[in-house]
Amino acid sequence: MAELITIDDPDDPRLRDYTGLTDVELRRRREPAEGLFIAEGEKVIRRARQAGYEMRSMLLSAKWVDAMRDVIDEVPAPVYAVQPDLAERVTGYHVHRGALASMQRKPLPDATELLGSARRVAVMESVNDHTNIGAIFRSAAALGMDAVLLSPDCADPLYRRSVKVSMGAVFSVPYSRLETWPRGLEAVREAGFKVLALTPAERATSIDEAAPHRLDRVALMLGAEGEGLSTQALRAADEWVRIPMAHGVDSLNVGAAAAVAFYAVTSGRPQP
Repeated sequence: MAELITIDDPDDPRLRDYTGLTDVELRRRREPAEGLFIAEGEKVIRRARQAGYEMRSMLLSAKWVDAMRDVIDEVPAPVYAVQPDLAERVTGYHVHRGALASMQRKPLPDATELLGSARRVAVMESVNDHTNIGAIFRSAAALGMDAVLLSPDCADPLYRRSVKVSMGAVFSVPYSRLETWPRGLEAVREAGFKVLALTPAERATSIDEAAPHRLDRVALMLGAEGEGLSTQALRAADEWVRIPMAHGVDSLNVGAAAAVAFYAVTSGRPQP
């Protein structure tokens, strides 16, 4: 059973995991280095635990203690009960959902390990917006993608904003980072995947005509918002594919495009 501790000092060192959550650069450095991430909200905290992540501690507004009582009773980690204004002083923002948990990261699997059992893989290049990362993971989970691979410069899927936007779907889809880019795509191709680059370029084949759902193994590459895939990534692809557009629209937000493309890639597959 967790120990419930009331804290009224925002400088209490026991709250260190939760300090400066709005300082993106600080948290980007701290969290991976210290092996932690922050889960926000009751549903996300529960999904993180269901996915096997170990809880380091929990920070609750007093009114959330009863709602999280079963979790408090099950985990050995300390639970800090604070007033909402103190939580805001510590974190840097108003914690609307009233519940935060510091979770222990797991070691990332090797990309080749994921490729061995996967058939439908999303590959992201330089996607640095945490909202887009979260949205893409949520679509990947919902539409039956087997794994996600990230270029070295992609944002952290376990950053608080990514986890929140994905509603915890980042815990459902295994992911790894490719150590080199775009050279790391060679391992994807060697594992038997056809590498498709999603691009609005006119020379690209309509994704309907490409019929990726009929291929045995598909890796779908997605680029950053605005810039899209780099020239190097496009050259490394086996084929370029595009989503047909109407009314003079030339492209979609990468999160929306990912959802459409994932459906095309997985259409007809039995869902888990």
